Amino acid sequence: MSLADSGPRPGTPARGRPRSEAVERAIVEGVVKLLEEGVPLAELSIERVARTAGVGKATIYRRWSGKEELFVDVVRAAEPPDPVLPGTCLRDDLVAMLESLRQRGLVSRSSAILHNVYAQMKSSPRIWAAYHAGVIAPRRVQAMEVLRRARDNGEIRPDVDLELANDMFVGPMLVRTIMRPDAELPDGLAEEIVDTVLEGLRPVSSTAS
Repeated sequence: MSLADSGPRPGTPARGRPRSEAVERAIVEGVVKLLEEGVPLAELSIERVARTAGVGKATIYRRWSGKEELFVDVVRAAEPPDPVLPGTCLRDDLVAMLESLRQRGLVSRSSAILHNVYAQMKSSPRIWAAYHAGVIAPRRVQAMEVLRRARDNGEIRPDVDLELANDMFVGPMLVRTIMRPDAELPDGLAEEIVDTVLEGLRPVSSTAS
């Protein structure tokens, strides 16, 4: 999915009065048009978006509280959707989550605009904070719930630090997708990371050798 194909995600909670898909798409496309023209985030005002989209500022504010929230929705719509976890076992859930991160890495590499957008977003504390609160934090909460359930079920040792365990699973994928843009993101990478880390987290057999 390209940034130009972005649109409101199905199931997004309504804000204010009933939402018009056509109006929202015009607003999102207005943001995308400005980004494609090279307008920096710092100059991407609600007034400018409204003028480009052919709507009033009030129309945008009925749907988004400000440009930070609007921009996060545009970027989130351009990313692969969050995975539906199988819930069958710890390994399957972790693989689904890491595969989603791998797909996001592939998308950001293939889209020059999206790659530039991520870079600019990190230089804007307010937009990055909104993205973190609305996108990154919920994913971490989901991962922690998966690990906590696995600990309670005996799939991993009871003494495992779950915060650290989550970083151990996610870290290698983030290194490849963000810090090493030249690194390969092959099929099966998610499974390889999960299986490698799980080896050190599983309960130790009490049977003496």
